[in-house]
Formats: sequence, C-alpha cells, structure tokens
Amino acid sequence: MTLSQVLTAAQMRSAEQALFDSGTSGSELMETAAGGAAEWIRRVAAGRAVTVLCGPGNNGGDGYVIARRLREAGNAVTLVAPLDPSTEAAQAARRRWGSPVATADGGGPGEVFVDCLFGSGLARPLAAEHALLLRDLAARHRYRVAIDVPSGIASDGGAVLNERLPAYDLTLALGAWKFAHWSLPGRALMGQVRLVPIGIAPVEGAAVLVGRPSFSAPPTDSHKYRRGLLGIIGGAMPGAGLLAAVAAQRSGAGYVKLLAREADPRTPPDVVTDTAPLEEALADERMAAVLIGPGLGRSSQAQDVLNGALRQARAVVLDADALMLLAPAMLPQGKPVLATPHDGELAALCRSFGVIADGRRERSLALARVSGMVVLAKGPDSCIAAPDGRLALGSPAPSWLSVAGTGDVLAGIAASRMACGRDPFAAACEAVWLHGEAARRAGPAFTPSQLAERVSEALAACL
Repeated sequence: MTLSQVLTAAQMRSAEQALFDSGTSGSELMETAAGGAAEWIRRVAAGRAVTVLCGPGNNGGDGYVIARRLREAGNAVTLVAPLDPSTEAAQAARRRWGSPVATADGGGPGEVFVDCLFGSGLARPLAAEHALLLRDLAARHRYRVAIDVPSGIASDGGAVLNERLPAYDLTLALGAWKFAHWSLPGRALMGQVRLVPIGIAPVEGAAVLVGRPSFSAPPTDSHKYRRGLLGIIGGAMPGAGLLAAVAAQRSGAGYVKLLAREADPRTPPDVVTDTAPLEEALADERMAAVLIGPGLGRSSQAQDVLNGALRQARAVVLDADALMLLAPAMLPQGKPVLATPHDGELAALCRSFGVIADGRRERSLALARVSGMVVLAKGPDSCIAAPDGRLALGSPAPSWLSVAGTGDVLAGIAASRMACGRDPFAAACEAVWLHGEAARRAGPAFTPSQLAERVSEALAACL
C-alpha cells in the first residue's frame, strides 16, 4: 500500500532543519521548492499573465522565486508584497527578483493568481487589510493557485480562520502533505492538491495518507477457509447485515456466513446463513473474523450477543449498534478489534471511555489509546487511529457516499480484509480506499447495494 506522510507544521520545520544540518542552505531549499511549484504554474498558466502575492516569511520568499522563474519562462508577472521580507532566505529571494514590487492591489484584472502570503506556519486569522487584499486579488483572476497551504487556513487542522476566503483551483503542497490538505473545512477551498517533493526524509511517527492497496490473486492451492471465513452476526434489522455480506464477498474473503437465528428469504443464494446457536457457530476454529453491529439492535439481548462475540471471536469488527452498546469492561485484552464509528457514535464511545478531546483526529487517537481498539472514524474526511499512535488519513471520496447503508458496506469490506489476515489498522486503510474507489465507479446517486456490487471492481484495480 502506498502511504505518503502527512506532517504537522512542527514536524515540517524539523524535517527542513535536517536538510539544513546536512548542508542545504535556506536559499537552496527555497529554490528547489519554489522552482518545482513554478513549473506547475508555468504549465497551467500556458503563457498567461500571473500575479504573485508575497508575504514576509519563507512562503513569501517562495513567491519571489516563483515570480522570477515565471518571468524567465516568458510570462508577464506582477508581484505584490504588502510587507517586506523578514527572513534571510526571503530577503535573498527578493534581491534576486530585482524588479519593482507593488504594495497594494497590483493593478487591474489578471489571468492567474498565486497566493504566497502566509503558508503552513500561520495559526491565527489574517489581519483585516491582508484578508481584504487577498480576497480582492483572487476575485480579479480566473485561475487561483495556493502555495503550500492557502492563506487563512490552519495547517494542522484545516480550520478556516477568516471569513470569505477565496476558493482555489490548485494547491501545491511543498515537501510533504499537511493535515489541512485532507481535512475539512479547509480542504473544500483548495481545489486539486498536488505534492512538490523537495527531498524531505521519512519522519518517525508521522501520519500517513491512505493510498491504493496492492493485492495479489489467491495462491493456486487456496480454498475457501484458507482465504478467510467471516461471520456476520445478524439482528433486528437483517438488511444491514446482508449489505455488509455482499460487500464482504467482493473484498477477498473466501467464505462469508450470516449468523442469524433464522434464515431471511431475501438472502441471496450465494450467502450462507448459519442458524446454529451463536456460541456454537462462533466455536468454529476456522472463523477468522466476526463483524457485529449492522442491524443488531440495542436490546438487552443484543448486548448479550455482543458480549458473546467479543468473548469468543478471534478478531472483531464493531459497527453501528455494537458501538452504542459497547462498554469498556466488555473489551477483551489483546484481541484484534476494529471500531468503525461515524461522528455520533464516536462521541458516544468517547463518553463511555472517558475520552475528552476536540476534533475527529484527536478523539480517534485518544479513544484508540485508551481502549486498545483501532478506530476508523468514518466521514467526509475519514481517519484511522491505532493504539500505538499510528494515524492514517483517507483521501476525499465522492460525496454520493452520504446515504444510508454505505457504512454497512464499509464495515463489510473491513471485516473481509481482517478475515483475509490483515491486522485491524491495515484492514481499515484498505477498506477506506476500496470503499471510495467503489463509489467512484458507481457514479452518482447509487444505492448501497449498487455500491457493494462495485467493490470487486475496486479490488481488481489493486491487482
């Protein structure tokens, strides 16, 4: 699986310092980063006039380099800088620019606007005059590019720090992804996001961005049990378990069983229903993983079923009602458990486990650490947190996923990957990618069952 690191502003500063310590100067690093960004802008500008807005820090220094490179490539460039450069590298970049600099609006309408006012170090709102200048310049241009992080968006969380910030067509991340590139609400203003590499080394403990998994076909001597037997425990609303089962069958598991008190006539002929007493069904040593929660209900009987599953199953995925019934004392020690809450369920789990934190990322990490579960906090900017502090961020998936039943599909995919032998963190990452890819292939306004049917196509894209 491709996993690109996602850095906080502090981690990025440390990573850049490592380059300086190895002999790279600030100006050399700026030329590398801004030069890569300038090449992107040169291509999208296609000879059109460009206006570059520079701030006082190194993000502004990048802007001076970008402006100089574009001028050398033949573009007409206007450079606007309301503040003088304050860092040594930015001052050197301005000297190399060597042409007039406007301090206000920079004239009439243009074609391409480049925002280098403030970058990833900003954690407070823009001053009123700078916000006004930014909005005014952006409004006059047809195409807008932000360098590293758009001005007025918090790098470490994606918060929008000012009202009426412009929306961009392209955001160029310098050196590494930042949390803002994959976190709402800021992400919604960034347009396409692209990474400009500058030689940053892997950072220990960094979060990662979930990428396309890499799968292979089953070995020639495989059989259904070797590929993984998954049990899905039914309940009061059997349709949810059926959706999960259809998705699980298309996600790699060799055998998917519905564990229910009685067979449902709607069950497809290729889904086996096991009506044996649950304790007996779970005693099957070939059962690699169990999914419980979709359609389970919240009765005392459902809680007993959950207790039994947690006690007997080798590996467990908890979703939906199971998350609302779960109490800390019910969790077994040392057993692989994956929880897949939406925001409401995540809040309920945090109350149950005594977690106090703000934001999906922080809550997920704290809950994983306290509970010992891997937590897949699903939503428009999903994240996966492990008890050891690992964190993965899901890339944007189609907003058509915001329909009832798609969470059951995600749970089925994740449980199937665990039945195939993946640990909960890897299974969650693979499930998030497959879920999003299936949605892309399903097109607009799909039903959950149509989404589930596309999962095998998403898996095939990983072979």
